[in-house]
Amino acid sequence: MGLIYEKKDGIAYLTLNRPDERNAVDPQTVLELISAWEDYRDDDEMRCAIITGAGDESFCSGADLSKLIPLITGAREPETEADEAIQKDPSLPQKALLRNFELYKPVIAAINGSAIAGGMELLYSTDIRIAAEGVQFGLQEVKWAVFPMMGSTVRLPRQMPYARVMEILLAGELMDVEEACQFGFVNRVVPKDAVMAEAERFAKIIAANGPLAVRAVKESVLKNMGRPVEEGLQTEQDLGIPVFLSEDAREGPRAFKERRPPQYKGK
Repeated sequence: MGLIYEKKDGIAYLTLNRPDERNAVDPQTVLELISAWEDYRDDDEMRCAIITGAGDESFCSGADLSKLIPLITGAREPETEADEAIQKDPSLPQKALLRNFELYKPVIAAINGSAIAGGMELLYSTDIRIAAEGVQFGLQEVKWAVFPMMGSTVRLPRQMPYARVMEILLAGELMDVEEACQFGFVNRVVPKDAVMAEAERFAKIIAANGPLAVRAVKESVLKNMGRPVEEGLQTEQDLGIPVFLSEDAREGPRAFKERRPPQYKGK
């Protein structure tokens, strides 16, 4: 099992579970990730997700260079059902790493170890990132004459300054966690044994908020990034009005006035 998927108290937990392989994503893990993301997206009881890696050395080292990449390039013949599925649809790894998967529910990254190549690219589609002291980030694809096709040339320039992005992409050198935090790529740097607790702290806060409002806010931000202001404001209004007309929007102010926790239903 390349992924452990659990659900508890409105929070979905995805744990990449190949620590001996630095949590590299192989064909089976691709399918397991897609199944987990789809379940999280479609389960109305789930309000927030946390993704992390097993062990304490690596969050994710990206695609498995011995199993997944050779399969995609045609250097290896399919051996399993998962191999055959990916050979039939090479876009599946992109979906697993959230490159082309529409998800407006929040995702928190509990970065327990280094995030390299596809492991760093997976982070682009997370919303809050808690990283352990001492971890590193990097995109070393050019060193192996391959292209970082999980969104690095599109999403990373929107999340970090241009010159630093180009250094990361063209030189392939690693970036330490302090610099990643300085540039706003991660939210918090904490001791390794505190990463999950801090991620869960944020997840519980978000899970207690109005789910319709949370989803609409994320959708508005993602859809309006890079668009003209006028178009963005219209989209914001289109997404915001249904939230204001919801039952939850009546419950929130009522609960505040009555000095009690709100009971949101996502309606």
